[in-house]
Amino acid sequence: MGYFAIPTAFFGFFLSSLFTMLFWNLVAPWVGLGGIGYVNAMLITIALWLVIAPVAAAISKRTKV
Repeated sequence: MGYFAIPTAFFGFFLSSLFTMLFWNLVAPWVGLGGIGYVNAMLITIALWLVIAPVAAAISKRTKV
């Protein structure tokens, strides 16, 4: 891990939240759902990160030779 790992993750979280909000608001009318704000997009993003991070760590440990 480098010196910039934490700031990069911090920036990546907010950028992921922004993309989540934008894509949700683009797709939601087609599916018949309402739009979401940035705070709800942050909640969705942290929930996805909490689910995906352990899976990604387990897969990376499994594939190392």
